[in-house]
Amino acid sequence: MKTDSFFGRQNYLEILHKRVNGLKQGYRQNIAITGDELAGKTSIIFKFLETFCDNQLLILYLEVRPESAFSFAKRFIGVLLYNFLSNSGMPLEEDVDFLVNKSERFAPKTVERIRYILSLCNKRKKESLITELFTLTESLFQETGKHSVIILDEFNNLEHLGFKNPYKEWSKLLVTQKNTLYIIISSMKYRAKAILSKELSLLFGNFELVTVEPFDVRSSEQFLESRFEGVHINTGLKDFIIHFTGGFPLYLKIIADALKGSTADKLPEILESLLFDAHGVLNQRYSNYIKRFLDYPNSNDFISILYLVACGRNKIREMAHILRKQRKELLLRVNKLLELDAVSRSGDFLKINDRVFGFWLGLVYQEKLQSLTFDAKYQKLRFRDRIEGMVREFTASTQRPLIERLSELLHLFEDETIQVERKKVRLRHFREIKTLEFKRCDLKYGLIARSSEGTWIMAVKDAHLTEEDILEFSKECRKYRQKLEKKIIIALEDIDTNTRLRAMEEKIWTWDINNLNQIFDLFAKPCVII
Repeated sequence: MKTDSFFGRQNYLEILHKRVNGLKQGYRQNIAITGDELAGKTSIIFKFLETFCDNQLLILYLEVRPESAFSFAKRFIGVLLYNFLSNSGMPLEEDVDFLVNKSERFAPKTVERIRYILSLCNKRKKESLITELFTLTESLFQETGKHSVIILDEFNNLEHLGFKNPYKEWSKLLVTQKNTLYIIISSMKYRAKAILSKELSLLFGNFELVTVEPFDVRSSEQFLESRFEGVHINTGLKDFIIHFTGGFPLYLKIIADALKGSTADKLPEILESLLFDAHGVLNQRYSNYIKRFLDYPNSNDFISILYLVACGRNKIREMAHILRKQRKELLLRVNKLLELDAVSRSGDFLKINDRVFGFWLGLVYQEKLQSLTFDAKYQKLRFRDRIEGMVREFTASTQRPLIERLSELLHLFEDETIQVERKKVRLRHFREIKTLEFKRCDLKYGLIARSSEGTWIMAVKDAHLTEEDILEFSKECRKYRQKLEKKIIIALEDIDTNTRLRAMEEKIWTWDINNLNQIFDLFAKPCVII
């Protein structure tokens, strides 16, 4: 049975290998990796470090954590020199003075600069400390010809170490450093993007932004199959786990490992131990997380907004009505939650980034707040009953025909806006929705939806979508004389680039299963799993 927790992520590894190999060839493209906490960013970096080998490159990995600027500087120097000496064949010690002395005969000028930096640390002088540190790699290149890759995990914590204007100093270096590649990582997506766009955005220092997403449906299925190898687990149960976890690798791993050797009816018990019990690992995590909001003024507003979003009452207008707040006042609270990456926004909708946290808010936290008794036994029974109810509801939903679920989804549209792949989409309030059959087309079936503003025609392709499908669908759409506002094909398998380009030429939108599930999620409906 496989125990390696790393799985897939080949696309991200390919980007890292391509950019790092390009550095030696004179092409430097810095990378910024963002994504939700627990999405697997650091695991990707560690896998890259494990698989990449080139003695002509120095790769420095540093987690930027709470400490003083001087402590960070010494740690940076230690990591740099340890990696520099790692192929020398000599026994090494994790001691800065030892590493400095051993490096002197190989790179005397760089060591001289290091001793100067250490003297600044001893004198508690922070001015230009960032500049001095980050230019060490260029000094090493001049002496040894070795390029360097600096990986800073949670790089945005640099601003909390006591450096004065760290990004201002750093941005000047990004323009001139040709032999140093930076890979910066952050779980604070909102703050990271602000830093990149305002403080590190320069003509020759721009960062390629890579967003690490949780596993999609297919990757989640494959991951669970790898964890359950040799163990029979009901398909419906696996599908529910994918829906419940939102594809976060750590959650999939924790639940899958707990289920090994158990039966399907043990899932409520397992989730109880993780989410409900006071000592449950996820319950403790979320309890500590929610405490951060208690330090803010109007803390109850933040928690109320999160709870409404978790319960599917996630439209800005609806929340303003329920909380009896002016839209302007509500948006102030929402913007703070966006800054904290507690939620994300898609047009008129909010979404909790961590789906399991959202379930915990509704199933555990709010239940305990509203309980009239301290009867833990009753609360546990209620928790299990609700989990079992969720499983039944999910199973019933997934067994229904997709076209029926799509029709039901379209009936929920009320002229809200959402964002799909950076495109703003207004979800018209349709007065009529009917099923369609495409007799001359491989697409087979779809929907026609009419509103006062125009008509949407949607088709579903449950096999590989081709350019011929696009042309046939375009012909079918010409049969309708009404104003066609949207022509959409939903493809349940991956869509290749040529097919997407052909669809763009025909002014047809192509949505894959991930796009579709984003919309189902905004309306608090179970995701589609093929």
